[in-house]
Amino acid sequence: MHTLARWTLGLAALACSTTALADAQLKLGSQARVTRLFAYPNNCGVICYRDWTLEQTVEHYLSQSVQRDGYPAAKVRVSRDNDQLHAEIQGVPARYSEPLKALLDAGELAFQGARQLNREGKWAYNWSLFLPLGMALENRRSIELLHFPPDYSLTQAQDYLRSNTTERWASLLTVNGVPADQTPAFQTIVDIAPIAAPASAGKDLEGVYGYFREYQLRMVQEVTRSASGGSLPMVAFGSPVRSWVQQQYGPKVNVLGLVSISPQPEQRVPVLGANHPSAIWYAADKNNHGGDQDKADQAGLKMMGQDLSAACWQAGMGRNSMADARATLTACTQKWQVTAKKQSCELYFRSIRNMTPEQAGAKCNSAAVTRALRQLQKN
Repeated sequence: MHTLARWTLGLAALACSTTALADAQLKLGSQARVTRLFAYPNNCGVICYRDWTLEQTVEHYLSQSVQRDGYPAAKVRVSRDNDQLHAEIQGVPARYSEPLKALLDAGELAFQGARQLNREGKWAYNWSLFLPLGMALENRRSIELLHFPPDYSLTQAQDYLRSNTTERWASLLTVNGVPADQTPAFQTIVDIAPIAAPASAGKDLEGVYGYFREYQLRMVQEVTRSASGGSLPMVAFGSPVRSWVQQQYGPKVNVLGLVSISPQPEQRVPVLGANHPSAIWYAADKNNHGGDQDKADQAGLKMMGQDLSAACWQAGMGRNSMADARATLTACTQKWQVTAKKQSCELYFRSIRNMTPEQAGAKCNSAAVTRALRQLQKN
């Protein structure tokens, strides 16, 4: 079936799922519980960046979810009855509360891990427990397994999908045919460290994964199940995350390596290994290549081809989770590392080197870059 036809069928199915809309209601719990699970207050020091109440904060994240699930007319209201908070969402299926409840219940496991870290004196003053709030809860297409969310996604953006990492990857999904307004459905994120921290904190966080094991496994179980009961594809980004997959599920995951895991019995989830979305800036830094700009560009071009291939696989499998994962990967690598390598080259120089389209086109036609592209294809 052609890609356009599959996409049209997917939209038709989504339209059918929205015909029986009602109200979803959920008891969120006590003020103390909701405060910790929604990282409240999200951005307050002496002065609050956004001076929201707890109810407004919860409404903000739940509104993001319903929008990303394809319910633009849905209304979210959070109310309080003494110490208990309740959410009412109008214009969504009644079952919509189920994945939200599952997320918050898993969040309690994350809180227990964070509290144990703090008891042992291993919790840093500038870390915040941050669950993947605002994700598509029902109509998600694919899963992204990442390391940790940057602190500014919580304190400045109050949007889990607002970061250099996620925005770059969303742009690669759009290059591979996903409409820009639908990329959030493909980017349901699970971070193995549910901690908003400075972008430089990666090494410090490598020692905390074990504290969140129950949370991690529960989340992977929950989010890789589609609404129809099947399995959704998952991309594992970066070496710490790929190593975590191997430790928890067995198979080794290389960049553009495809494996299958079983988060629960009789469930098979295809997992593709990928570079971290931000790794290309490190790879393309000439200071990491003895000051040699050509070597830096060659490393960057190689990684761009890998990243586009991974995003292509994610887009294809996200549109049709029943597709052959291996055949999809083969087609994607053939496209971006052979057939469309010139387009990949131009995307690299435009997005990483900030060149104009004309400058990027000229650069990719230069003798040095042409030789580099041929060498990459041989490798």
